[in-house]
Amino acid sequence: MFLNLLAYLVIPVYTFFFTLGSDWFTSNFSVIGNTIGRKGAFIIWGIIVAVYYGIVTSRLIKGFRKANFLKPVIPSALLLLFFAVTTPYLPNELPFKSFLHIVFAFVSSVLLLLFLLIFTYKLSKEDKKYQKYFYSVIAIILISIFLLILAGIISSALELFFTFTTVLLCQAMLHEFERREELKCN
Repeated sequence: MFLNLLAYLVIPVYTFFFTLGSDWFTSNFSVIGNTIGRKGAFIIWGIIVAVYYGIVTSRLIKGFRKANFLKPVIPSALLLLFFAVTTPYLPNELPFKSFLHIVFAFVSSVLLLLFLLIFTYKLSKEDKKYQKYFYSVIAIILISIFLLILAGIISSALELFFTFTTVLLCQAMLHEFERREELKCN
């Protein structure tokens, strides 16, 4: 219930309202989160998202033990997310910290995508019915690249798409794992 609430309500609504009033193709979470009065909201967003990904990915790994080797990837991604939301992005005043902020945020996202790509690939090799998740990750990557090219920057549109789709993908996989476990018990 808690993960459903986060995935279907809290994360989408909070993320949407966090970006409200900004141009989704010329701005991004870093710019929005480092404007006066928005830093706290940015940190709260990071905490909510980190809690969700931390819990759901650990449950996914628990449901598919052949992916145990991926266990260190998510804590690394979440630590980098924490560094990203707490490191200021003020390129004119703090260029080096802004550079670190970008690196932390980018590598955090790439690690999450790598986790999802490898996890769903291994899962689909185990059982073909899970191929839809692997193809979904490929689609997320391709659409993310398209949004990056379209805006010319890592934009709020890209970040919104990435956040919503990865959360929904993780939640769908978790539901499928839970149904599989219920069937085993019956």
